[in-house]
Amino acid sequence: MGVRSAATGAWSGYAGDALYTVLVVALVVAAAPRLRPVVAAGIALGFSCAVELFQLTGVPAALAARSRLAPLVLGTSFHAPDLLRYAVGAAAGWAVHAGLRRRARRSDAAGGG
Repeated sequence: MGVRSAATGAWSGYAGDALYTVLVVALVVAAAPRLRPVVAAGIALGFSCAVELFQLTGVPAALAARSRLAPLVLGTSFHAPDLLRYAVGAAAGWAVHAGLRRRARRSDAAGGG
């Protein structure tokens, strides 16, 4: 939401979609920290795509008419290119999670934790 409020143009929408999935990766990892990075990213990608496909039903648009929170979480209309942007976000989330895990393992192996 910060990117969309601070930036303008198409870039803000692309970044917002990818960062949505990065947030979902972070929430998945917070809920299940022992998950492998690829699994956490896969769950986040699946969730993000499911939300996007749910928009085809029209239910999110109807909820958005009655709630300020609904469009932020569920969106309002299906946009196929968003699926690719979610994949980019999942890849970024995977990369960060995997990198942090490697770093923690090295620190543990060196006696730092």
